Amino acid sequence: MPRFRRTALVAGLTIAMAALSTAVALPAPASAALPTAAVALGDSFISGEGAGAYTPVVDVNGVSQGFPGWTGANNNAFFCHRSANASLNQANLPGIQNRFNLACSGGQPHDIANASQARTNGRTVASQLSQLRAVAQTQDIDLVLVGLGSNNSSFTFGSVAEKCANRFIADAWTGWWEFWAYLNGPVEQKPCSDADLATAAQISAATAETTAAVRQILTTLDQVDADGQHRVVFQDYTNPLPLDLNQQFHEEDSRDDTRDKFRDLGAERYAAGCPIHRASLAPGHRFSQGLGSIVKSTRDTLAAEFPADDLVYLNVQQAFNGARLCEQTSSPSGALATPIRLQDGATGTFVTSLAGKDKIAIQRIANTCVSYFQTCQESWHPNATGHQVLGQCLAGAASTSARSVACVRASNGAISVS
Repeated sequence: MPRFRRTALVAGLTIAMAALSTAVALPAPASAALPTAAVALGDSFISGEGAGAYTPVVDVNGVSQGFPGWTGANNNAFFCHRSANASLNQANLPGIQNRFNLACSGGQPHDIANASQARTNGRTVASQLSQLRAVAQTQDIDLVLVGLGSNNSSFTFGSVAEKCANRFIADAWTGWWEFWAYLNGPVEQKPCSDADLATAAQISAATAETTAAVRQILTTLDQVDADGQHRVVFQDYTNPLPLDLNQQFHEEDSRDDTRDKFRDLGAERYAAGCPIHRASLAPGHRFSQGLGSIVKSTRDTLAAEFPADDLVYLNVQQAFNGARLCEQTSSPSGALATPIRLQDGATGTFVTSLAGKDKIAIQRIANTCVSYFQTCQESWHPNATGHQVLGQCLAGAASTSARSVACVRASNGAISVS
């Protein structure tokens, strides 16, 4: 190669390398920061069941589903009942720009990684993880509210509530010698016991099921969160009923709920929102405590597995103290939970009084809930004001330095998180 050509080549390479060095040294253009977001995952106590103002929900086919009518299929995505009044939307969360409610009423651990419709009584929505990944594409997820455990392959909150309420109604309107049956078969007329609600073995199985599902949530968050920084709040459950009913609801017409046929008392408690035997209340609270143990155990187990993750247990079992159904004489007015709501046919009109109705009418009304579950699924859930209280609980859990906090309602209505 001629000398001048070799010299020119070396000079050219030197210039090119210098240019490349300069280009590499220049700072890359800053990418726009994603907006911060809070996300809700789980079941009805998170979705906003009972709070009204339900928004359309995109189904598994990508179609937005609005209210399909009272006779529509209960598996319709709309009946996830994602409420504009849900606690996620009412909480004061400084620094959070956007909120996404991905929870679904009736949600189970199965629904976290699988399409809900793939199981019995599931709704036509994609898995909650699929929905979470979609949110993470455009949002920096900083807060996740998880409420999971009250529904699982062993028991569901709805079935427990239905069992205890139906037993009371059957006992109130019929004698022990009379046959009483709904579409799902005969109904006992005795109070619910602990074993009727959830056995220790069922609680254990539900804990394992819930832990496995939340493990998938944490794994996914660590993969998709833009900056890897997010707090996960594990909320448990509050009982809509007190440990005992107000004295006003103990008896009517000189009859209490320990004898056969007490229709006036049955009608009075239904109108007040608490159609249940007094003897069922203590087992019901032990059931709620069992749900709390599921949530706390899940959080504690996963905190050990994911030591770098920011996980907080939020105990809300005392968040409705003094304002539960039939705790005050004005109930259901002033209560933080919805009363039992039934319709006489899928009419859209709730039956607020059972006074004067015979057992045939009662059976017909109860069977409406069986045939069209959407007509009664709001029953015994936090109402809009109750979700506002839970929003205060969430706000406290979002800002605490503790890893386990309790949200408590004082006698004057003040809410504290500590």
